[in-house]
Amino acid sequence: MCSLAKQGKVYILTLVGNDDHRFNPTTLDAICDALKQVEQSPDVAALVTTNAGKYFSNGLDLRWIAESPSDRLDIIRDKFENMLAAFMRVGVPTVAAICGHAAAGGFMLALAHDYRFMTQGRSVLYLSELDHGMLFPRSLMALIRSKLQPAARRDLVLGARKLSAQMGLERGILDGVFQDSAETLQAAVKAAEKLAGRGWKREIYSGLRLGAFPGVVEELDAHADPYLFHHALSKL
Repeated sequence: MCSLAKQGKVYILTLVGNDDHRFNPTTLDAICDALKQVEQSPDVAALVTTNAGKYFSNGLDLRWIAESPSDRLDIIRDKFENMLAAFMRVGVPTVAAICGHAAAGGFMLALAHDYRFMTQGRSVLYLSELDHGMLFPRSLMALIRSKLQPAARRDLVLGARKLSAQMGLERGILDGVFQDSAETLQAAVKAAEKLAGRGWKREIYSGLRLGAFPGVVEELDAHADPYLFHHALSKL
């Protein structure tokens, strides 16, 4: 699940617990409810998303999907895409403090933020779909195209490479790398506070973000392309 704490003009959304923070309807609804609270708080001007434990997020809850794929794939698609769209629409600057592995949908959550900081060490950025026999729907590929340079996109999508924090920084995916989780979160909050201090109008910020990354939210809202799992579910 998640928690939401206010620190001055910054909200800190934390994916809590020591599991791998998989996305299912319960977790996705909780995150979206937190984003609504951010939107409804006029005195908050920036958002930091972070995690407890060794995972930022390991993506979709494949075990939950496998219990009834024909019924649950559409549910998880709609809710996951709605969550990503909500991050792209929220009217305040967003900073991801990635204090652990960010894989598959967890990496996409990080990409939906405006800025990304990460902890050094063994944690990786990883799009696991190729290794797991899964195709990206066009909505998620739109997000990936909008946030990753071609060489990084090739390595992650067509090579399923696991990138360290330093590699992510060198490829322009990350904006900063720090020694440990505490330093990463501290830097993210400091950056968020600086952004919050600018006093930007929410509707202007949100509109400029949508213009800077055109077509992404429209694809996410359309829910037009199904998730295709070739052998990922059969391995569970």
